[in-house]
Amino acid sequence: MKHDNIPDAFYRISVKALVLNESGKFLLAQEDDGKWELPGGGLDFGETPQEGLIREIFEETGLRVTSISDYPSYFFTWKVAGFWRANILYVTVLENFDFTPSKECQDLKFFTLEEVLGMKDKLHLNILEFVKLYNPQNHEL
Repeated sequence: MKHDNIPDAFYRISVKALVLNESGKFLLAQEDDGKWELPGGGLDFGETPQEGLIREIFEETGLRVTSISDYPSYFFTWKVAGFWRANILYVTVLENFDFTPSKECQDLKFFTLEEVLGMKDKLHLNILEFVKLYNPQNHEL
């Protein structure tokens, strides 16, 4: 059976880590373009989301993951440069924050929702979509 509209349904899927601190702030990584992003990245074919997060976080930061939730906390889509993208966020715990800088992680910092809303021009577009959904009261620490 031919599906003429299949290309219209393709999304670039990225798994992202929702790393929270004891104050309820969430972790963002500053990339070499100066903009902030959630840790994580593109899911490779055949990977589980958890495998993808472990791989991406290690590639970007050199950090080790100690725990990832079984189920996602957030799922959202957005369009950039004519292409649809999707992010799936999992609550993740890292062993520590002593990262190794890379192109995708020049700095790591915890932010409140209010802090992020005040720096919209310094965020990747997916973060603007994430903050529309984020509710810190939904996450027990």
